Amino acid sequence: MIKLKLTKVKAYTLSELLVVLVIIGILILIALPNLMPLISRAKATEAKMQLTHLQNLEKNYFYMYSKYSADFNEIGFEQEKLVTQDGNANYKIEIIEATMTHFKARATAVADFDGDGIFNVWEIDQDKKLIEVTKD
Repeated sequence: MIKLKLTKVKAYTLSELLVVLVIIGILILIALPNLMPLISRAKATEAKMQLTHLQNLEKNYFYMYSKYSADFNEIGFEQEKLVTQDGNANYKIEIIEATMTHFKARATAVADFDGDGIFNVWEIDQDKKLIEVTKD
């Protein structure tokens, strides 16, 4: 006959685990408002990079045709799918003005990063002057 030896295994109870999870949740809620500006700045980097890329494409187009274009296809810019369309882009890029001598492009956030109802907006012109029009 085989004898089984029962030994107790040290473990945590369900109530102990729940208390730890509640404490972690409270700490996250305390820290999250302090992290929101950092998250907004990190996402704004996407707008800056996309607008700078668009400005370079516009400048190349200007050197070839002596004018700026309002058509993404002419300059070779492709808007990535937005997060509202199951994509990755947080900013909608658009050319708001294009003439023979100058252009202006805008990147508008499609999501409110910090939940205050204000959407981040950046603009760039032919001189690579990048400004934040609306701060989130």
